[in-house]
Amino acid sequence: MTDTLPADPGATRRPLIKVCGITRQQDADACLEAGVDMLGFIFHPQSPRRVTPEQAAGLRTPGALRVGVFVNQTQAEVLRVMDRARLDLAQLCGDNDPAFCRAVGPGRVMRVFWPERHSARAALEDDLHSLAPVMAYALLDAGTATGGHGRAQDAERLHGLDCPVPWLLAGGLGPETLPRALAACTPAGYDLNSGLESAPGVKDHRRIRAAVALIRPRG
Repeated sequence: MTDTLPADPGATRRPLIKVCGITRQQDADACLEAGVDMLGFIFHPQSPRRVTPEQAAGLRTPGALRVGVFVNQTQAEVLRVMDRARLDLAQLCGDNDPAFCRAVGPGRVMRVFWPERHSARAALEDDLHSLAPVMAYALLDAGTATGGHGRAQDAERLHGLDCPVPWLLAGGLGPETLPRALAACTPAGYDLNSGLESAPGVKDHRRIRAAVALIRPRG
């Protein structure tokens, strides 16, 4: 677990990169070598990429923020796993209300939102502003609930999004889909998972490097 979170992640000049579904040390190492900022560990029981708190705690991730992914789990379980797995952030993939987020700690919450739930962007922006006091980051994913759908969303709808906290784009991102996403909108960062895999929970290190090169091209 890192000592402190960045004071203002949205102010960084380079986009943040989060790679989720980490299950193996060699994949964590490859991400760190490529310059990934956040590593995600999934604790949803039905995910093929699920790890236990003990497995996550045993994975070394120096210099990266450690993010736990939770889907409709109880407040007590989230707090217990965060402690045992040495997590910096809880990615909450449910309709977690402000009280739940405050209990986890506003500086430790990455709250998930689903733009496809909203017929108009103004409604999404209202949602983001209403929860801004209780989250450090927002993550905008494809689908209308949970996560891990492995498909892209209409990122053009998010161009110029008014979000009061740093937000990450998610949904089917990989070397093939990133160019369109990069041209469509300018989030604070990108969340990648299945688009970097050769099998569920097994990252392809060449795809990791290719994705990072697309997001942060060398001048």
